[in-house]
Amino acid sequence: MTIAEQIKAKAREIGFDLVGIAAATPSVYTDYFRQWLAAGRHGSMGYLADRLDERTDPAAYFPGARSVISVACNYRVDLESPEAAGEDGHEGHGRIARYALGDDYHIVMKDRLHDLADWLRATVPGCRTRSSVDTAPVMEKELAARAGIGWMAKNTCIINEKMGSFILLGQVLTTLELPADEPVDDRCGSCTRCIDACPTAAITAPYEMDASRCISYLTIEHRAEISEELRPKIGDWLYGCDICQDVCPWNRKAPATHDPAFSPRFASGTLEWKKVLDWTDEQFKSELKGSAMKRVKLPMWKRNAETVQTNSE
Repeated sequence: MTIAEQIKAKAREIGFDLVGIAAATPSVYTDYFRQWLAAGRHGSMGYLADRLDERTDPAAYFPGARSVISVACNYRVDLESPEAAGEDGHEGHGRIARYALGDDYHIVMKDRLHDLADWLRATVPGCRTRSSVDTAPVMEKELAARAGIGWMAKNTCIINEKMGSFILLGQVLTTLELPADEPVDDRCGSCTRCIDACPTAAITAPYEMDASRCISYLTIEHRAEISEELRPKIGDWLYGCDICQDVCPWNRKAPATHDPAFSPRFASGTLEWKKVLDWTDEQFKSELKGSAMKRVKLPMWKRNAETVQTNSE
């Protein structure tokens, strides 16, 4: 086996469902990204404008980087009906994005990436590595597309032909020069279901996202009050949103994960908004212990619950 083949085999052994390799070259979207930021489409996510040179060039973020090992984990879970989950129907409940229902993916992915990086340094003495998940200044979707993990879809998610788009991405940057994989073809075709289904019109055109209008941004990243225009369009989403993925034809036959790390803590993928409104700080911490959902602090949870409550009346 070549070292690239060994890396891919090791990544799958560790628990990653998909793995590919890309060259650590600068982003082809640098100019577009600057324009996107200048237009304010990042909303209040000011950190996206920070360390711009690093964000758009892996070798600036990690000097000496020659290759990027891109990996993905399938997190799609089958959800039970509220009745089967012992709940009182959907009435009075708000939905939660699937990615957040299991253990905190930052920790799950980072631990596995560190295992892969440790193995690589032991296997190829002298090479250096840096691992990243989500929070690092890395254009992870572009790198995943370059590495053949999937194609960049019209809703700006990465879609894999066999696994769909319910996948979490991570990277190991390395000074080791590896053969790059071929990108896969864009297979969105003429479909516009994600664009048509978005309640807030956040997908402004194919492959273009106004994050400041996205329900995931509004319920997770946006700290201030939600505008009168957008509040009713949030519907019953308490945390995040899966609408553009739920309507995607590529997710119809996507397999469910068997990874226990992504087993949902709320079997129906929902929470009672009244329960959230009544949470004490201790209950909040207990309910969401070990979850990525703790990123949203209690006052924002209550703001979101009030929005869902108003939308249900």
